Amino acid sequence: MDTGVTCWLMVSALLVMLMTPGVGLFYGGLVRKKNIISMIALSFVCLAVASMHWILIGYSLAFGTDVGGFIGNLDYLGLSGVSADAGPAGYPPMVFMIFQLFFAAVTVTIVTSAVAERIRLSSFIVFCLVWLTVVYCPIAHWAWGGGWAQQMGLIDFAGGTVVEICSGFSALALAIVIGKRAGFGDYSLEPQNIPIALLGAALLWFGWFGFNAGSALALNSSAVVAFVNTNSAAAAGALAWMFASWYKGKPSSLGMVSGAIAGMVAITPAAGFVTPLVAVLIGIVAGVLCYYMMLARISKNLDESLDAWAIHGMGGLWGTLATGIFAAAAIGGFSGLIEGNTSQFLVNTLGAFVALGYSFIVTWIIATGIDRIIGLRVTENEEYVGLDICQHGERAA
Repeated sequence: MDTGVTCWLMVSALLVMLMTPGVGLFYGGLVRKKNIISMIALSFVCLAVASMHWILIGYSLAFGTDVGGFIGNLDYLGLSGVSADAGPAGYPPMVFMIFQLFFAAVTVTIVTSAVAERIRLSSFIVFCLVWLTVVYCPIAHWAWGGGWAQQMGLIDFAGGTVVEICSGFSALALAIVIGKRAGFGDYSLEPQNIPIALLGAALLWFGWFGFNAGSALALNSSAVVAFVNTNSAAAAGALAWMFASWYKGKPSSLGMVSGAIAGMVAITPAAGFVTPLVAVLIGIVAGVLCYYMMLARISKNLDESLDAWAIHGMGGLWGTLATGIFAAAAIGGFSGLIEGNTSQFLVNTLGAFVALGYSFIVTWIIATGIDRIIGLRVTENEEYVGLDICQHGERAA
């Protein structure tokens, strides 16, 4: 066993795990006081449900032996055959399993953006289980588990398609099905605790180093480059969003941290494949792009409440395309469009848009089915009282 690599992957897994409550705090600070417990609790629900799902069937569906390029088989059902002893790469397969488990958990947590302040807890648990099975696991298998996209040559270092496009466009579909919050567009639904949201964003920035650099699955130059690129894109995205919003008004703190998240989203698929200066460029474009996508969402009166689509969906789409454009053979061994490799750009473009369409359509079908069978939303009176009380019987203060 390579104890250094094993330790690094376990630490990286812990950093990714921290991102799930980080999302909860970020989202929790953006909702009204009567829903903050509910919003943070959803992140812990995602972590618990995803953990059970991953152990029982999720890991096998995503990383089991390929079946038709679409999904893994059930060889690893209940973690059967997933060893805690060193594998060919020097680290135990079980460490890789837990690392990937936390990716699944944070991805479904991002989707909670679409249902803030109006989802029934029981319905969300059902949605979480079905969505992980038929949306997340297939896309993870396509890109990382030996599926059709990986066979074609898709490069996605840490989850531009698997995490970002998947969660962002799933959130858009779910928001359309569940509908707007009561009062949306009629009166202000201002964030109730911006400092908590900023703390959540800080945890995301911190955890993202494990998310991206850990995806090298080794202690090597790719991990170092991914580590540096993560911070570079985050900083560039923060400043780009801040200056773009400053041009239209005042530079809000929420805008700045949203830009940092947008930068990290966009660099995620390219983290180990581009130079730090290119990471800065990717972050700048992401900060401006995601800011204007947020404005477009608002102008359409769409209540995708906390902008997973604008930041994760559109940022992930840009990042996956940018990977196919800027990948440098001297950095990660893959060349992109800039170096004359047109096929890499076309494969990444295909992978991005297939993931986009699949996650949106299938999530819409899942959400519509659950809504018709058991209902997604709380009642109007429960929404008025707040989910903290009606779903959890608790108050924040």
